[in-house]
Amino acid sequence: MSALAQLPLDVTFSPIREADVSREMTTRYMQDMLDFADVDVVIVGAGPAGLSAAYEFTKHPEIKVALIEASVAPGGGAWVGGQLFTPMVVRKPAHLLLDDLNIQYDEKEHYVVLKHAGLFTSTILSKVIASPNVKLFNATSVEDFIIRDNVVSGVVTNWALVTKAHGTQSCMDPQVMEAKVVISSCGHDGPFGATGVKRLEELGMIPKVAGMRALDMSASEDAVVAKTQEIVPGMIITGMEVAEACGTARMGPTFGAMLMSGRKAAVLALQKLQGGKAVAGK
Repeated sequence: MSALAQLPLDVTFSPIREADVSREMTTRYMQDMLDFADVDVVIVGAGPAGLSAAYEFTKHPEIKVALIEASVAPGGGAWVGGQLFTPMVVRKPAHLLLDDLNIQYDEKEHYVVLKHAGLFTSTILSKVIASPNVKLFNATSVEDFIIRDNVVSGVVTNWALVTKAHGTQSCMDPQVMEAKVVISSCGHDGPFGATGVKRLEELGMIPKVAGMRALDMSASEDAVVAKTQEIVPGMIITGMEVAEACGTARMGPTFGAMLMSGRKAAVLALQKLQGGKAVAGK
């Protein structure tokens, strides 16, 4: 019988001081901020594409990665499959990433179905958070980029609640993280949708953001993966931000492209860090 099974239902907890709790949280978080002020890769957005990119980096412990998510809960739209229905459809061959994560699914000829989208998101999130070379900073916004000589060299960060309140108070200056590569995975729609490429457009570094086209599942997923690319020196786009930047169709509630685009973005970043040239999208 396990120790837990032998535990009485009514328990007396070990003693603790309130100040100890505060010190534990503060010292560990501040140490993370010191350790991750200068990293190899910053991933902006912890939706399915950003998480898939981060997961690929867990296989490369020598690469230091900061994963930044504006919401308190990472995962983006990958907690549900579509219209708040919970099953998740993943087109082949993206099911191979699910196999790598040991996630069970129902197999069809051309796609697989997870009984709940949260099974994917919770599993990959736990793998990413447990990896010592990846740090998740949730409830944190990226407000701008560090740009030197037309190369994206890091991000400008703030608490997400401060970012949302900028119009209601005087200026609250941000923090920064320097990075050799930034992967922008800001998604589409919503208050933070495609903010990476929209900022590049404001700065005149890319032409007008095309905006994603109407839904076409068959065309969209191939296009999003194909156009995952280093859009300007130092910044790689992935996931639905690709659709916004390049004007591809949206795919709706199929998630294969998010998984494969995130993985491709990580591989492109690794190539760049290893001295190669990131492959441009088609």
